[in-house]
Amino acid sequence: MTTPALLVASDLDRTLIYSAAALHLAGPDAKAPRLLCVEVYEGRPLSYLTETAAALLAELADRAAFVPATTRTRAQYQRIHLPGPPPAFAVCANGGHLLVNGVSDEDWQRTVAARLAADCAPLDEISAHLARTTDPAWLRSRRTAEDLFAYLVVERPLLPEGWVAELAGWAEERGWTVSLQGRKVYVVPRPLTKSAAVAEVARRTGATGILAAGDSLLDIDLLLAADRGWRPGHGELADTGWGAPHVTALDTRGVAAGEAIVRALLRGATEPERAC
Repeated sequence: MTTPALLVASDLDRTLIYSAAALHLAGPDAKAPRLLCVEVYEGRPLSYLTETAAALLAELADRAAFVPATTRTRAQYQRIHLPGPPPAFAVCANGGHLLVNGVSDEDWQRTVAARLAADCAPLDEISAHLARTTDPAWLRSRRTAEDLFAYLVVERPLLPEGWVAELAGWAEERGWTVSLQGRKVYVVPRPLTKSAAVAEVARRTGATGILAAGDSLLDIDLLLAADRGWRPGHGELADTGWGAPHVTALDTRGVAAGEAIVRALLRGATEPERAC
């Protein structure tokens, strides 16, 4: 039975679901966990979680209001088919879109647009700067998402030392933030946050508590806004050693970390005093 007083908000990629390259199946093949494919792209399986995590996630969705919170666009998110009933709310584009029963909420779109116009340089300025400062020697593609933020796909080993830090300094002066995640460099307006969208869900549902999980710098605001949080043993947060008193840093990496996170979220939703 759903508990309206509690929201469970989690990042997806490399937190709950994993590409084949991110599974980190380090043990013997004979002991590898059974996997469930939850995303297909262009006719090929793309993202997975363990079957155990799938069962736990379905139970979690029955125990609390589960809110996926992702930097993915709406189209990218809608390729994912998680176990359990479709979430009533989902956060896409790093908070740029709040989906209500699968449809982007127009009131939230207007709120986001007003905040960005007031506090940030326009996306066109960011895109033009990226076009001037990137090099085809290491740039695979340059894209924008939902007309809200920009990201690059790069050959990370060839990325010049200091380039990301220089970009971050330039972006900060214009109200934007930079996050390096695997082969992608995200440039995102500072007010465009998962936590703001999740807070809106809490307001609409009357929730008084939030549990959260995430692995990247773009998840920090979500984790800080939660009552309890969890991060895996991989990703930007682990690489930088980021932590907070109420955020549990797991040692587990890869798809096993996804399973551990779902287990912790479920424990937190059902037995708050034992959550760890």
